[in-house]
Parts: sequence; C-alpha cells; structure tokens
Amino acid sequence: MKFYDYRAAPSPRRARIFMAEKGIEIETEQVDLGVKAQFEPAYRAVNPRCTVPALVLDDGTVLSDNTSIARYLEEVFPDPPLLGTTPVEKALVAEWMSRAEGEGLLGVAEALRNRSEFFKDSSITGPDRYAQVPELVERGRARAEAFFQVLDARLAEAPYLAGERFSAADIAAFVFVDFAGWIKLKPADTLTHLAQWRATVGARPSSEA
Repeated sequence: MKFYDYRAAPSPRRARIFMAEKGIEIETEQVDLGVKAQFEPAYRAVNPRCTVPALVLDDGTVLSDNTSIARYLEEVFPDPPLLGTTPVEKALVAEWMSRAEGEGLLGVAEALRNRSEFFKDSSITGPDRYAQVPELVERGRARAEAFFQVLDARLAEAPYLAGERFSAADIAAFVFVDFAGWIKLKPADTLTHLAQWRATVGARPSSEA
C-alpha cells in the first residue's frame, strides 16, 4: 500500500493518528499542498479528487476519504478496534465521526477557505474552481464555536464520544479542535469536560502522528 499525505493538513492527520493507534506503517509520499501539488498531473492520476489523504491498496484501488480509509484499515487490522465493537458503539462512532466532520471540521474550513487569499479560487476542495463567499466566514466560525459546546455536553455524559472506548470519532474531533486554532478559535475555559478529554487524547502517543 501507499499513503499520500501532507503533514500540515488536518485531513491526513486523522488518517495518520488512526494508523498510529493500530501500529500500521505504510509507505508514504508527501503531496505539498502549499505549492498546490495536488493539482499536478502526476497526483491527479492517483486521485482525481485532488485531495489528501489518499490510500492506494495493493490491488490498485484508491481510497480518497477518511471514512473509507478507516473502514478498510479496520477490516484488515481489527486490533485495536477504532470503529466500535457492539452495534450501539459502531453506530455512535459513525454518528460522531459524521458530526465532527460536518459540524466541526467543515465549519472551520468554511471560515478559512472563504477568507484566506491562498484559497481565492478554491474555496471548496477538489479540482473545480469555486469563488470565495465572504459571508460564509462568520457562519463557519459560528458553526465551529457551536460544536465546541456540543462536544462538551456529550463529554459530560461519557469519557469518549462513543462511550467508554476511544475511537475514530475522538480522532476526528481532536483534529477539529486543533484545526480551529487556524482561525484563532479555541474552546472557552468553561468547557471543562472538553478540556479534560482533549488533555487525555493529547497524551496518547498517536496524537503526535
């Protein structure tokens, strides 16, 4: 297999943490998003979506989404389980992964990509050109701040997002909290459950992946 990465970006970080938790080492190639290498013909031939991460399997299949990469690696390397073990836990992992991405990570991306000059012609990831919509900046920030509150409320009920066990949902949410710093957002000091969880997850060796 071969993993296409960019160390500075949040999306491939999710996959790196997932692999680190499982102790998986995969040949890796960096795609420098800073110089827009994802749009070069060589990488387009690998992943026409022009995004990272991407995982090329031994049979040539290309997985270009964190959800599909996690699903495949969980099937091939089941221990430790990161996508749940019981029907309820599996459902909760899926739900909180989706919420962390849709309400959290995409909120930050919305604020960042519609403001930064670097993303002037690419406010949405992928090969197509989309102009920035400045009005979306504040909406993205508001979405991210609201999700801090959602996380704190959930973590008042359980030590991890899917319950008693660390999972891929925690990975996605942890990366979101760090990514929010890119738009100068951080959880309020009053969100103590979120702070405790963040410290616990941040103490895991995989957080440095």
